[in-house]
Order: sequence, then C-alpha cells, then structure tokens
Amino acid sequence: MTDSPAARLQQLFEGHRLTPTQRRIAHSMVRRAADVPFLSSVELAQVAGVSQPSVTRFAVALGFDGYPALRRHLREVVPPGDAPAGADLNEYQQAVGAEIENLRRLGEILADPAPVIRAARLLAASRPLPVLGLRAAAAQARGFAYFAGKVHPDVRLLDEGGSLLADRIDDARHSGATALLCFALPRHPREVVEALGWARDAGLTVITVADSAFAPVAAASDLLIPAAVGTGLSFDTACAPMLLGRVLLEAMCDELPDAQARLEEFDARAVARGLFAE
Repeated sequence: MTDSPAARLQQLFEGHRLTPTQRRIAHSMVRRAADVPFLSSVELAQVAGVSQPSVTRFAVALGFDGYPALRRHLREVVPPGDAPAGADLNEYQQAVGAEIENLRRLGEILADPAPVIRAARLLAASRPLPVLGLRAAAAQARGFAYFAGKVHPDVRLLDEGGSLLADRIDDARHSGATALLCFALPRHPREVVEALGWARDAGLTVITVADSAFAPVAAASDLLIPAAVGTGLSFDTACAPMLLGRVLLEAMCDELPDAQARLEEFDARAVARGLFAE
C-alpha cells in the first residue's frame, strides 16, 4: 500500500547511496515501521544488529544532524497509531516492486531507440571489442561478453583491475579496436573512471551502461545509457542493466551481417558435441 508506514520509510531511503550496514538498519526500520519512531539509537542498533555509532552515521547519511533529528522526522512520517496494515508488502516484495519500476523506466528510455542503435553500430564495428566491468559490474560485463562472443569475431573481456588494465586497453586499441563498452555500477571504482579516461585518450569511443546519467563515469563516456539498480536489499540488484545489455546485443546482431550464420554454426557444433543436456 502506497500510504503504509513501511512505504513512507522506504521513500525516505530512496535516492541515498547507503552502505550495506546502513541498508541493514534501513531494512530493520521498515520491518518495525510502527515502532521505530520511538526507539532510541541504542535500541535501533540492537534491533538491526549493528553498533550505536553506525545508527548515528546512518542518520547523517540521510541528511540529518544526528539520530534525534531523524527520530523527530520519523514521528511525523509514521504518526502514533498508524500501524502497518496486514496487506503491506514485505521487504522482499518491495525489492521486487522496485525492480519492476526500474524496468518500466528503462522501457520508457528505450521508447527512443536511437542511442541503442548508435551504440550497437559502434560496438559491432569495433575489432576487437573490449568489454569492461569491475567489481559489482563484472558479472554484467562477463554475461555480455559471453553472448557477444557468439556473434562478434573478437570480444575481449576486461573484468580485472590492476596495473595491467591500461595495457589491455592499449593492446585492444593497437589491434584495431575503435570502441569500448563499459558496465559501471555502484559503488563506482575509481579505477573504472581512470580506465575510461585511458580509453578515450587512446582514441576509443566509450559506450557506458550505468545506473544513472549522473554517475561518476558520465564525464568519461561518449555515450551513456542509464539503467537503474535496485537498492532495497543489502546489495544492489541489477535487472535493468542486464536487460539493457541484452538489448544492445540484439541491436548488435542487426548490425552484424553474419550474426545469424554464426549462431546457426554454433548450434550445429553444440549438437554434434552433445554440449547441452536438453
């Protein structure tokens, strides 16, 4: 229910980049929505299983001077007697609902397909095609590279940082790469921002899938397409960035004349090798 105490608390947390510990506090507050305005910082810390200073830092992260100011605000948001209704969604259902909303927003963005088509043309034309994603974004980059390798002749996955990352970007450029695809998700590693700067200095066109058009990687990207992440659980959920990656793959297939032939060839090899159980 939109007007439930839990939903009002959830709205308070939206738009803030919280650490896993702070999200644990937020989840505990949502579960105890009717009681939390009357808990001391020590009591809330006990409920959430964190330290009292963590509760204070949490309040400051939300923009309050301290926990007393947050508690005063909570008493306005969740007034006495306004207990959660039995039909309220639990925190897991709320996380699913938030992801559905992220996908809806992505659908609105894709109403104009021009950025995706432009990105697909640049990516399809790059030989090789480096795909970058570190830490939280490594899974997105790896998934994209796996499928892209079935239709693109030379995909190079860059999912490990360190001193060799710049070398690998240079190697791709010297081998003929003209574009780089980056998946950038919170929390944004400084190394990714630096790597995109190296890529652009090397002459690569940087296409980025990021959680926001205002992400730290935006200034180092030539074309950024946003896809929001879910922040309702202790760790971000990235359904929209994953789907956007698949959309880019679909558009790439339209730009690669031999994509279908390569897929059919792979299927034939897979059958001959008995690669899949079905």
